[in-house]
Amino acid sequence: MHNPAKILKENIPLTQNDCFTIFAREKQSIDFPLHYHEEIELNFIMNAPKARRLIGDHMGETDNLELILIGSNLQHGWFNHECNSQEIAEITIQFHPDLFDDNLLKRNQLSYIKNILQLSARGVLFSKQTAATVKPLLLKLPQKKGFESVLELFTILHQLSTSKNYRLLASNNNLHKIKTNTYGNSRLEAVMEYLNNHFHQQINLADIANIAAMTEVSFSRFFKNRTGQTFINTLNEIRIGHAARLLIETTLSINEIADKCGYNNMSNFNRAFKKRKQCTPKEFRETYTDFGTKMFI
Repeated sequence: MHNPAKILKENIPLTQNDCFTIFAREKQSIDFPLHYHEEIELNFIMNAPKARRLIGDHMGETDNLELILIGSNLQHGWFNHECNSQEIAEITIQFHPDLFDDNLLKRNQLSYIKNILQLSARGVLFSKQTAATVKPLLLKLPQKKGFESVLELFTILHQLSTSKNYRLLASNNNLHKIKTNTYGNSRLEAVMEYLNNHFHQQINLADIANIAAMTEVSFSRFFKNRTGQTFINTLNEIRIGHAARLLIETTLSINEIADKCGYNNMSNFNRAFKKRKQCTPKEFRETYTDFGTKMFI
């Protein structure tokens, strides 16, 4: 039985009078313990291919150019893994979640930034093309001072927010609430609320269609048009997200976790988990726990 991964809370030396903090450094390894903090973080890494990346319940390998926006209190860490580079460069920007006031973000011109900050709750991995586009701005930012540096940060965030090439990394059921609020559709909101509250139970299409007061065929078409994926895929995404957190945060057996997440068949659970995490639940727990406990600050 594995112990839960040790996740450290980092206290960022950022006062309420500061707008953001930035760290630019070169190093020969990329070992960071699994940690979290209230501040939102933009992390840019060069020359660290095949390092291990952990963002929430996501595990993956870095490329030679990586740019990720990490939301408030989202656990994250990077580890050498198979990375042999000794010329790693990193720029890390951290800022308060309330740097952008709600009254400011609701303005039309900042709607894209509002959206990307909401999505950062899952960790946003930008494409290499996007990272390359903002690279010159990021490299110059440490040399800028005062108000000019604040304007430059806003420019960077604006460019990232208008990019269409990004991937959401961690499973986070709160994101579904963000999506449904964006759609402004009461039927979809009711469905997503039901899925998030009853994912551990057996749910079929007829049950959900009934909640939406639609036929099964009409609901399937409606749901796919609104969310971009099928009802079954969404339900499995929610269930696997919960399972991943239980694997990390508890010592429950894998059978117990499968049952608590609505899977009464271990083969189905393992298949669904591997499809989304590229590893079995056992491998996920072992890898996550190992990387989370052997590091220290």
